[in-house]
Amino acid sequence: MEELWPAPSPEVADAIRSLCQRLLNRADELTGALTPTVLEAQNAQALTADAALALEDRHGSRSDLVQWLTSNIQHPGRRVEPYFDSRTTAYIRDLASRGITPDYTGAWRAALKVGWRLWLEASVEHISDPRVLVEVLDVTAHSLIQYAIDWMSALHEAGLAAAAGNADADVIAMIQLIASGDATSQDLAEGRLNYRLARWHQAIVVWTNDPQQTQALEDAVAAFRAAPAGHNALVARASTSSRWIWLSGSSAADLPHVEKVFAGFGDVQAAIGRPGYGLQGFRSSHQDALAAQAMIMRLGSDRSLTAYADVELIDALTRDYASAQRFVARTLGPLAEADESLREALLTYVRCGFNTTRAAATVYAHRNTVERRVSRANELSTVKVEDNPVHVAAALLVLDIAPTLLAHTSSS
Repeated sequence: MEELWPAPSPEVADAIRSLCQRLLNRADELTGALTPTVLEAQNAQALTADAALALEDRHGSRSDLVQWLTSNIQHPGRRVEPYFDSRTTAYIRDLASRGITPDYTGAWRAALKVGWRLWLEASVEHISDPRVLVEVLDVTAHSLIQYAIDWMSALHEAGLAAAAGNADADVIAMIQLIASGDATSQDLAEGRLNYRLARWHQAIVVWTNDPQQTQALEDAVAAFRAAPAGHNALVARASTSSRWIWLSGSSAADLPHVEKVFAGFGDVQAAIGRPGYGLQGFRSSHQDALAAQAMIMRLGSDRSLTAYADVELIDALTRDYASAQRFVARTLGPLAEADESLREALLTYVRCGFNTTRAAATVYAHRNTVERRVSRANELSTVKVEDNPVHVAAALLVLDIAPTLLAHTSSS
């Protein structure tokens, strides 16, 4: 690439290299600082509503950060060539296939604002010579701004190539039109989708967080299509790492059967919405499934199948991760770190209407065993179940879905 500004002095180059090595060790932390602002600045509701796409967007931000830092370790202060790995290229293709057009100019403006502040703080902290500091900031400002310009140019070429290979654009566009709530003719929608809408629907989102498991995702969807429940299903490729599915019929899906079909396919997970009728049901069930997926990804849960009807309260409680951690820690106290069997017994006891006999039958344990576990769990819990069963049950449900929620919590 053509160099557009003078190379830095050896002393300045060493300072840039040292700074970049320090920040590269903090890549995940810095990505976390950049991601919320960058995602919001893209002004794309379809992107923020899909947790799988948001995850890929975060990967892209981290990839760009690492590319700039590593390039400046190798060639301090020089022009950095944008690099789109296979995962980022697939993400660009996914956006094109769904007609999602993020505001990348706004995203880069936001990223540069946050990123430059982080770079400035690190530079001031680690460079004591004012002359060197000024030159470091001068040359890296050129490098950062030019990287954003070159990235936009590279994106344009990648986007054109992605759009050219988009075979399912009409189907995805119609699904998004329905999902967004925009007015559309049912007849037109059925013709585009080759799927009857004047019936009951139940939506499923199937995904993997591991880019190496995309074949397992394909195999899982193929197995589902081959199962009786999948014969009349509508399946859409939402992204490289996720699929949207709608089941249709006269009743709700058999959840244990659905879970059995998807079990055993690597890190593939599924979230299912509540059933609904017609266009509105098609839309609302899909929104439920997306919300359940977002919650599972937010909490880092490895649940294979999650029904939104079972976790809607937990979704509301955990929208703010730090608040959820505080709620669980303050409600359960030592019980949160105790043996899982104690929490399971207490939760089952509450679910069974405080009936020990029913709870014992549910967990296939002797009544006396359940009584001992419930008593011990209640002793450990900061909030006693008889004082506030709703709070205790809610906190136990959160940990049931995300057992590692408090793993990295500092004491509150």
